[in-house]
Amino acid sequence: MAVDFKTFTSVSKWILDQRLPVLIRGRHGVGKSEVVYMTAEIRGLPVVERRASQMTEGDLLGLPDSTDLSDGRRATTWNAPDWLVQACTEPVVLFLDEVDRATLEVRQGLFELTDSRKINGWKLHPGTLIVAAVNGGEHGAQYQVGEMDPAELDRWTVFDVEPSVEDWLGWAKDNIATLVVDFVRDNPVHLEHKDDFEPNKVYPSRRSWKRFNDTGASAGIFEKGADPTLIYQLATSFLGFEAAAAFGDYVRNYEFSISVEQIIDDGDLDFIDKSDWTVNDQLSMVDKIFNSERFRGELNSQNIKNLAAFWHKLDGEVAMKFFTSLGSMTDESHRINGHEVIINIHPYIRDRFVKLTVDQSQVR
Repeated sequence: MAVDFKTFTSVSKWILDQRLPVLIRGRHGVGKSEVVYMTAEIRGLPVVERRASQMTEGDLLGLPDSTDLSDGRRATTWNAPDWLVQACTEPVVLFLDEVDRATLEVRQGLFELTDSRKINGWKLHPGTLIVAAVNGGEHGAQYQVGEMDPAELDRWTVFDVEPSVEDWLGWAKDNIATLVVDFVRDNPVHLEHKDDFEPNKVYPSRRSWKRFNDTGASAGIFEKGADPTLIYQLATSFLGFEAAAAFGDYVRNYEFSISVEQIIDDGDLDFIDKSDWTVNDQLSMVDKIFNSERFRGELNSQNIKNLAAFWHKLDGEVAMKFFTSLGSMTDESHRINGHEVIINIHPYIRDRFVKLTVDQSQVR
């Protein structure tokens, strides 16, 4: 069964604490490398990354040399590769990517490393962790990769990962343009392609969205007044036709001028009266507010009044969802006390809230 990244991070911690090797399997572009680097950052360790698919036996074992023995004879020794020297002399996260694309000789050479934490006489530092990533598993048939036999897999602790949309949105809020985040939140089907792949066809992935975002942000095409046609043409190169077309349509209808700050700080609600304010639009805006850094910041009395005015614009069902969601925002991850906001906002919404509560109870 596949796990999301939150579960992987929690469970893999216990395994890595035992210095056991971890193998991450999943589709391309889902963020396997990212989670390895995040794991290393949490532990305060540098990452030594090697692509096993590009390694030869010499890259793994080192190159032979000779040395003089005390009895006058000569013996063969090995000059270890630089990555192995570092992994043996200091604690690191040794990240072996694309192991299932490596040659059979290299993969067999890794047996000793994963089994005994040593190779060719060199022993890993006690604090060094081994993590590998592959595209195999249940998705292996879609990739040109070698099968890993039971003896090989038995040397790894295997995690099949299938990160959720929420995983990506949580990461993206600090790393991706608001326009892109809003699109994926409203159109999660376009975050990545999960069905079989047609040869030579471009599909979206979490990696390609990041590359598209970085390129677009650098070019300034996500700013107000940007040309939707230009955005579509750029998106096609990274995301393929279907996702790019959907993103282009979204851009044409996107309110660049509306931000969480304008609602909370300025009380600007004109956009609601000028548009078809559908339930999906309302839910999307509520989600956008709750996930924003501004909402987690300081809220003065005027900010509370502005939020109350926004709440009054919501349909009854969405307004109640706003309230119940706010009540659950009490843990550290939200960095806000939802109950405190409820107490402050309640005087401005009391009458309607009571009416909605009565209406709901009568329906039940």
